[in-house]
Amino acid sequence: MTDQFYQIFEQQQGDRGIQLEVVKEKLKALNIETPSWGYGDSGTRFKVFRQKGIPRDPFEKIEDAAQVHKHTGISPGVAIHIPWDKVDDYNQLQAHAHEHQVKIGAVNPNLFQDDDYKFGSVTNSDPSIRRKATDHLLECVEIARQVGSKDLSLWFADGTNYPGQADLRKRKQWMYECLKEMYEDLDEDMRMLIEYKFFEPAFYHTDLADWGMSFNMAQKLGGKADVLVDTGHHAQGTNIEHIVAYLLDEERLGGFHFNSRKYADDDLIAGSQNPYELFLTFFQIISAQFDVNPSIRSKADKISYMLDQCHNIEPKIPAMIRSITNVQTLYAKSLLINLDEVAEAQEKQDVLAAENAVRKAFEFDVSPLLQAVREELGVPVDPMSAYLTSGYQEKILSRGKGGSSW
Repeated sequence: MTDQFYQIFEQQQGDRGIQLEVVKEKLKALNIETPSWGYGDSGTRFKVFRQKGIPRDPFEKIEDAAQVHKHTGISPGVAIHIPWDKVDDYNQLQAHAHEHQVKIGAVNPNLFQDDDYKFGSVTNSDPSIRRKATDHLLECVEIARQVGSKDLSLWFADGTNYPGQADLRKRKQWMYECLKEMYEDLDEDMRMLIEYKFFEPAFYHTDLADWGMSFNMAQKLGGKADVLVDTGHHAQGTNIEHIVAYLLDEERLGGFHFNSRKYADDDLIAGSQNPYELFLTFFQIISAQFDVNPSIRSKADKISYMLDQCHNIEPKIPAMIRSITNVQTLYAKSLLINLDEVAEAQEKQDVLAAENAVRKAFEFDVSPLLQAVREELGVPVDPMSAYLTSGYQEKILSRGKGGSSW
């Protein structure tokens, strides 16, 4: 089956297409962080359905995340959320991660659960609360230093529910002032990744409502600030791949949070609702990775990828594995797009030929390719089946119900 795949691949790519070894190396280099909070109990606004075997502390979250990496080979990073993952000794947490052959990934501040943040955190009209929020951002920079993390992912729930509730322009200024103080505290090799969401939990306005607002903040702050795109944080029908292309060309795309959503919110398994959208997003990234501009190529190669999902009815570890393999599959498909063929059709303004060059890569069965890559990585060719028969899921049931609280 693998030999047959190689033959079809060579026919499709021709002399000017991407080489198979390049495809395999890029697949091996793909790293997708998993979120510590995705291994804990979670739910909707109406109910948290508690599961047996949920981690009771950040150390057990890392152990569960290590199982995902063990079976997929491409998820060595574990993002942490503060204070959900607060510990007395971060060196001990980092050592625990290394012991389980993973590492601490992005550090995520929490500025939406404290009672003081009812009317905003960094945009609150009370200067003492803005100070508290900024101090928390600085605390997370220091935690990142201790655990060896280079990325700080920032999402703010700040916003309002009613017209006239707050001064929108003042809130914009306060947001910038707080981010600037954090930015100046970053080490030179650190990045702040600024996320956005067009609504929820605020319904009249959100202080960082779209990619343009995050882009503007990043531009004003400087080169250590980039935009973070969450694939579930857009209105219906938004062309996410266009946003990605624009940010790539401006060299301001820093990271992704992968998930999926049908109408609103974003906690479904990545690639489960609209896989073609994620495939087209990767198309833009891969196109930038082969751009003639070395600066754009370099930026596209440094994008941080992470799942941002809290599975409410699915078992946690299998849901993470499914998400990782879905993203890996769509990335593999996008790598098979013959960029020269697309460019030639674009030059001729041949709409159908250009669309066909993209779509036929999506329809390509990459299962043999992924099996070969996994064999070379030394991980199971069927990660899900391997995990389900490993005995780990049964082992952690002894933790009982309860888990660690957010």
